[in-house]
Formats: sequence, C-alpha cells, structure tokens
Amino acid sequence: MSLRLAAMAEAVLRTGDGRAKAALSLDYAAQWAAARAAGAPLEIGTASPPDRPARPARPDLLDPRDVPRRRPGSPQGRIAMLHAVAHIELNAVDLHWDIIARFTDTPMPLGFYDDWVKSAGEESKHFNLVCDVLEAHGSHYGALPAHAGMWRAAEDTATDLMGRLAVVPMVLEARGLDVTPDMIALFEKAGDAGAVAALRTIYAEEVAHVAYGSKWFHFLCGRHELDPKDNFHDLVRRYFRGPLKPPFNEAKRAEAGLPPDFYWPLTETQGK
Repeated sequence: MSLRLAAMAEAVLRTGDGRAKAALSLDYAAQWAAARAAGAPLEIGTASPPDRPARPARPDLLDPRDVPRRRPGSPQGRIAMLHAVAHIELNAVDLHWDIIARFTDTPMPLGFYDDWVKSAGEESKHFNLVCDVLEAHGSHYGALPAHAGMWRAAEDTATDLMGRLAVVPMVLEARGLDVTPDMIALFEKAGDAGAVAALRTIYAEEVAHVAYGSKWFHFLCGRHELDPKDNFHDLVRRYFRGPLKPPFNEAKRAEAGLPPDFYWPLTETQGK
C-alpha cells in the first residue's frame, strides 16, 4: 500500500542529509504526479510533522548577525553566495512539504497539493543544481556556516495557513525574484556558466511558487470573505519581522499575482 501524501511530507521533513532529502522529495513528487495522471490520486491523510526539520551535521547554523559577510567580487565570496543559495533551497524543500503535512485539518482542493508537491520537487532540483556547482568549484554544502533563522517564518505561522502563504511564498520567495537578476549578472561577469545556468533555472521556476502562494491566499480569503490586500497587510505585519525593502522586481511580482499595493505599503519608506 502506498504512503499517503502527508506521510510522505513528514518523511522528507525527518530526513537530515541534504542530498537524501532532495532525492526522497523528488521520488515522492514523481509518485504524486504519476497517480494524478492516472486518475487515482493518493490520499492526503494526516501527519505529525516535527517543529523543525531534520538537518545535516553541517553547516553550522549561526545567528544571522554572526554569519560572515560575503564579498561577491572574490571567488571565495561567490562560493559563499552559492552556499547561501543552497541553504535557502534546502529550507524551501522543507517549507513546501511542511505546508502539506501541517495543515491537513484545512480542507483544500487537490490542486493545492499539486502546486506544493510540484514546488517541493523543483526546490529539490534547485538544491541539487547549486550543490553540483559548489562541488565543481571544490566546495560543498556544509563547508560554510549558514543562517539559523531560515525556519523562523515556519515556526511563527505553524497554526495559520493564510499567514504561512502570506509570509513564505508571497514575501520570502518574492524577495528571491527581486535579488536573483543581480546574482545572475554577477556570475555572468565572473564567467561562471554553471552558476548562471543554475540561477536562471531557479529564477524561472520561482515565479510560479510565488504565484501559487498568491492563488491559494486569495482562495482562502474568498472562503472567509476577507479582503485579500488588507488581510495580507495584517498578516505580514503580524508575522514578518521588519519592513519589506525595495527595490522590487515589479514585473515578475505582477506576473506572480502580486500587485504593488500589496507590498509597497509594507516598506520602510511607507511606514506601517
């Protein structure tokens, strides 16, 4: 008998090694997609996800203030930047499986699970791509310390699905749309074709992840007769620490279903 989807999600969350986590995630995403294509979707079931996902022994996780500053103009700085991207992608794998495992008490259409399973599979691919680039440069994920606060948004929204959608895909992943073009340009200047290819793949696929967040956030606002913009502002102010910071990639944010009046009022310059 095949596992239910929520049990698959929990299994990924409880797998510590990064490459093993990504492999299991990709396997489960393929199983879900195959079952859906066959017209026999897996049951969702329920799970008991851990408060924090399992992690490898390395990297050392530091307070954000203690993570060494990266100087992207040097080869070592670019390695550090890629390491940080790998860390973000590994956390994204867990975030997408966690939204499946943690909120099964909220009835959602199968399309909700389609989107987050697909996203989890893509984040697993992204993690592998960046790890491949690191290894091609003689480094590896775990070689440098990393940000300990990456899971904070998940902990803060562990009982609030709309809060999770607002903060993770619609704020944190949307930030990736803002900063990735400059990262691509930096690695192009350095002549690092492998890093450029990996980052271009990430950039292209992250738009959809932000869009999934916006879609299901609006769906739940409609279910509860809430104004999406006002509710988004309330939830981000409740759960996100600090203002949003421009510049924003307004074109890609619009493509993902985030209009400017959602995020500009949450910036430093606009106040709270």
